[in-house]
Amino acid sequence: MNTLNHTRPKIGLLYLDHVLRFFNRSNFKGWPDKIEQVTYHWGNDKDRFVAEVKAKKIEVLIGNIPATAYETFRDIARELPGVRFLPSLDSQFSNKSKENVTYFCEKYDLPIPRTRIFYEVEQALNFLTHTEYPKIVKRSYGPSNYGGYFVHKVDSAEEALRLFSEKRYYPAYIQDFVPMKADIRVMLVGHQPVCAFWRRPPEGEWLTNTSQGGSMDYQAVPELVLELAVKASKAANAEYWACDIAVSMDDDYTILECATAFAAFPYIRDWIGQYLMWLLAPQDFRKPYFAHRNWEELGKIDSSLLRTMRYIGFGQPDYSTDTGEYAPADEQYRLLETRYKQEEEWPSEAWNFQGNIPAKVIAVDKPVAVHSGVSLKEIMEEADTGIEQQGEVDISAVFKTVDVTVETKVLSEEELLAFFLQVKSVGKTLATDIVTTLGASETLRVLNHQPEILMNFRNLKHKKLAIIMDGWREYCAKEQCRYEEGVE
Repeated sequence: MNTLNHTRPKIGLLYLDHVLRFFNRSNFKGWPDKIEQVTYHWGNDKDRFVAEVKAKKIEVLIGNIPATAYETFRDIARELPGVRFLPSLDSQFSNKSKENVTYFCEKYDLPIPRTRIFYEVEQALNFLTHTEYPKIVKRSYGPSNYGGYFVHKVDSAEEALRLFSEKRYYPAYIQDFVPMKADIRVMLVGHQPVCAFWRRPPEGEWLTNTSQGGSMDYQAVPELVLELAVKASKAANAEYWACDIAVSMDDDYTILECATAFAAFPYIRDWIGQYLMWLLAPQDFRKPYFAHRNWEELGKIDSSLLRTMRYIGFGQPDYSTDTGEYAPADEQYRLLETRYKQEEEWPSEAWNFQGNIPAKVIAVDKPVAVHSGVSLKEIMEEADTGIEQQGEVDISAVFKTVDVTVETKVLSEEELLAFFLQVKSVGKTLATDIVTTLGASETLRVLNHQPEILMNFRNLKHKKLAIIMDGWREYCAKEQCRYEEGVE
């Protein structure tokens, strides 16, 4: 990065086709120089992308990288040694997969539920047929659980084997089920908590996701939870970070998720932008100040307003003008400058287990018998690995991110199923899996606003997603729906 004469580095925003944008230029209000944009188009786009970054003389590339492209960008980063990635590829290690979260937490002695990861089908089968239940099975790759749709509680070997025969998740990622009364998400900027809230499951349920009926509130988040999140953020050397922390019935705390990729209101992305501008050009920007536990007051505002509020600021405590008493700034969680490291902590040669250990494709010649008498004809026939699809795929010409708003009616599951079935290359099994897993309202939301989530379904990669979205635009036009180009 160019630091001569205190000059500011040239910033570029990293985007990927059909991936929801985390930042745009407005999050960096006040940056006096032009902010470039570069877009990765998937497939065999690496060389073109690298050439564009070099041609634009970008020195700092800002943006999250989705799980399926993480290893590709490990290679890209090595081809761009003079470019600083924010967040760093090491900070984004946990974004890629649940297994990476496990390795990260184990290295830094962070509490997590007891977890087993299997790359060999035989070992997974042996474990599942002899372990105690209940267990939690998760789809390993990806930064989050996407509303809980890819997290499963299994109560017996029969359920576990049936699940893996249907989903074919690879690797097999299995955790002990820990009954919990809630979980807490903590968002941090510069290792300082800037937002935290409880997510509580509906009565009698175990998933806390609001899309599954869970509730949320911002009050009285325990200090020990904040301290654990800060510890994880510092271990990751993350410029910004989020932790999901489970609260057991006995008030024990364990990390469920942690990543730089998370859902955040625009004003929080503004705060991250303020921090990054100060980090990159401290001679031009003041260190931002975020009031401790600000979320307890901001959380009282209706969420529909919070989604539109921008550029929220805080005055720093000082001597009182009326009594002369000192109101000290809360120094318990200070905003810290993250250090820039060029060396790799998590090199792919050592830690890309999905890529370095081939997924075994096994067609079982005879039924697999377990102690309860369950039989499966095929195990892991087409392993669901989540690795970026390679080959001559150019979808940039056919896929265009749009914000589609259905005005005429709310489609039913049957109507959505009919839509998918008319899309070329989408079969009945995949169509049914999408609609029954997400439900009607969530399927509509995903199609309209977050289509990349569909790639979490088996055999649905970038090319097929582009075909689906083309079909969705045509469907909306035919049904007299309205769609608009996505805007910053």
